[in-house]
Amino acid sequence: MSIKAFAAKLFAKHIYNKTQKWAKNPIETQQKVFQELIQKAKETKFGKEHYFDKITSYEDYQKNVPIRDYEQLRTYVDEVVKGKENILWPGKPIYFAKTSGTTSGAKYIPLTKESMPFHIEAARNAILSYIHETGKADFVDGKMIFLQGSPILEEKNGVKLGRLSGIVAHYVPAYLQKNRMPSWETNCIEDWETKVDAIVGETIDEDMSVISGIPSWVQMYFERLKEKVNKPIGEIFKNFNLFIYGGVNYEPYRAKFENLIGRKVDAIELFPASEGFFAYQDSQTEKGMLLLLNSGIFYEFVKAEEFFNENPKRYTIGEVELGINYVLIISTNAGLWAYNIGDTIQFTSLKPYRVIVSGRIKHYISAFGEHVIGKEVEAALQEAIEGTDVRVNEFTVAPQINPENGLPYHEWFIEFENKPTDLEDFALKIDEAMRKQNTYYDDLISGNILRTVVISKVVKNGFQDYMKSIGKLGGQNKLPRLSNDRKIADLLRIE
Repeated sequence: MSIKAFAAKLFAKHIYNKTQKWAKNPIETQQKVFQELIQKAKETKFGKEHYFDKITSYEDYQKNVPIRDYEQLRTYVDEVVKGKENILWPGKPIYFAKTSGTTSGAKYIPLTKESMPFHIEAARNAILSYIHETGKADFVDGKMIFLQGSPILEEKNGVKLGRLSGIVAHYVPAYLQKNRMPSWETNCIEDWETKVDAIVGETIDEDMSVISGIPSWVQMYFERLKEKVNKPIGEIFKNFNLFIYGGVNYEPYRAKFENLIGRKVDAIELFPASEGFFAYQDSQTEKGMLLLLNSGIFYEFVKAEEFFNENPKRYTIGEVELGINYVLIISTNAGLWAYNIGDTIQFTSLKPYRVIVSGRIKHYISAFGEHVIGKEVEAALQEAIEGTDVRVNEFTVAPQINPENGLPYHEWFIEFENKPTDLEDFALKIDEAMRKQNTYYDDLISGNILRTVVISKVVKNGFQDYMKSIGKLGGQNKLPRLSNDRKIADLLRIE
């Protein structure tokens, strides 16, 4: 074992012990974070307008601060972007993370000197947690690749601006710089396809041990590598044994990845966003990711089924239950207050608090009152694939409300790597899995309101072509699993 690997093990144990202290005292930890946030922001414009100086309890906070999304908080954010100080958080942010807005162009998410360290520490601690649990540390001597956005930053009224992954690239610790790939120059390439080809050229002869990125874009990298040398990824990189990912569920990609790699590798799931780093997988044997309760973020939760009610009940960490679909609401040391990030989560454990991402509150299908969410379609596809040699590259689901003939239905757009021999039978398996998970959907099928699932086969690279056509190929961009309309469906090329 190298000195570097030995040191990593020692540091991993230290971080594990620190994590256990707050994980075993979740309610007290969150209360402390809440009080610190309110105290720190009392003199900001937002704090004054919402009477932070009179807030002595969580109940006061609920009364004073309504749930908002980006558009509802925008008047404050716009002032921050213009260069004004002490608006949402003391002083000015040190960065804006630029993300794609759904209704009005770009969004500018503030990152402060208080919030930025937690983004870096969480990613580091996820790896250290893996080392502590498994005892595996030799990978720290190999090369590591992080598929991410360009680190080139712009400036807006004295504040640096870029994609979160590009900002984070400036914080790679010195002890990883020699191992980190791709090169700075390659990382700065904006065009994703050009960038992937350049990454392939740089890494193909290296000893890659860790590969990280959104699964769909890592898959593209793997496919380009395999095209180049016609070998499984596991043979090209003999010491590649750890895949780190975030942004989407890995399960729909797992069979394809294992085929591309030629063997199984360990994986660590992360839950990062521009608004905060919320959770990471702390166990290879337990389901879900450890919710980070000590990272400058105060969490609230609203049941997804009640979210669009006039005054939905807001729950704190001590009030949540297993298996309920919650909308995640955050208040942070970057100045986001009772902020709806749009993600829905479910708790898989309450000791400690672990979560899975179940979907997006805006990404669902309920054209007929079925309330189908992302987690359900992913699980249904996984169940249909199990025990077969079917492999799926990518998929999305949309309602067909006005078919030319017969009843309406859910249309699954799937790009297959290996197609099922009987497509109709495969569609029925998906349908049966959906009916087991979602009673509303089951009632609609039983009542002859909907017909069973219909699959439309998408041409090879069809989803990549779609993402390219809307300017969202690569980086941190993700394809929605579900749509309540046919905006995506109508742009896909079908076989």
